[in-house]
Amino acid sequence: MAHRKPTGSFVALVTPMNADGAIDFEGFRSLLEWHHENGTSAVLIMGSTGEVSMLTPDERRRIITETVRMRPGSMQMYYGCTGANTEQTVANVRYAAAEGADGAIFAAPAYICADNADIREYAREVLDSADLAMGFYNNPPRVKTDLHWSDILSLADHPNMVVLKESTTRVGQVAQVCAAAPDMSVMCCCSPNLGLVIPTMALGGHGTANMTGNLIPREMAVISTPWTSGEDAFACRKAYLENLPILHFAYSAINPVAVKTLMRALGLPSGPLRKPLRPLAPDALKVGLDAIQALGLDRAYGFNLRPAIAAE
Repeated sequence: MAHRKPTGSFVALVTPMNADGAIDFEGFRSLLEWHHENGTSAVLIMGSTGEVSMLTPDERRRIITETVRMRPGSMQMYYGCTGANTEQTVANVRYAAAEGADGAIFAAPAYICADNADIREYAREVLDSADLAMGFYNNPPRVKTDLHWSDILSLADHPNMVVLKESTTRVGQVAQVCAAAPDMSVMCCCSPNLGLVIPTMALGGHGTANMTGNLIPREMAVISTPWTSGEDAFACRKAYLENLPILHFAYSAINPVAVKTLMRALGLPSGPLRKPLRPLAPDALKVGLDAIQALGLDRAYGFNLRPAIAAE
């Protein structure tokens, strides 16, 4: 049976933590329910937004085991499974599959700066390792390795390869993949500086694999709806342009610093960052709070800005 591919708003969720730095599992439950209620189609748990590189192996396994049981409705639950090498990535994928995950996302291992041929072979081994929906995250800013569209298309025929998340600035690459692999879900990063959102959706992309949905899930659901009519296109453009201040704020510091700091100020489950990451300074946080208020998002979501403003 073919795997179900994600479409729409695919949110890379933060990892909520308690004051002592332990994983906040009730916070996870609250966030998952909130996203389900506000139009998020799928979540990626333990992506780079989830501070995955700073989680212990035991924490990673426990997060999968606990959160997969929290799945609200039909929202898909994907897990970041990238390890330091092929063996670790395969082990993470197999663990997620055994625990009942809907899918896994993996990128090239960080730091080693492998060439494209090595990463193609790595990806093939990971895709072969379990009967599970999987996606490749092409993210050269984080890992240096940058797959060309020809590399990606060499993986697209694998039955487990259901989604590509593209985090480059190459609209031409998105076009080539959309044209040649219509059965694979093509998504892009929501960074406004990469500028891929509107071109990807216009070319037939299937949504966004985004970080900003941690703050504005309803708006990102509109932005990420595949275009089947002119109404979809105009709604996407309107929501994208209106919410540019939030998109820019989300990427104003390395993820998830800005997002997690603002979430905590808004009363959403987030908790502290793992050191050496530190929260935004008050003047930088104020930019996000001002944007939330100016767009009426505090009223729309019931955020209470008064304690956050008083704490500045």
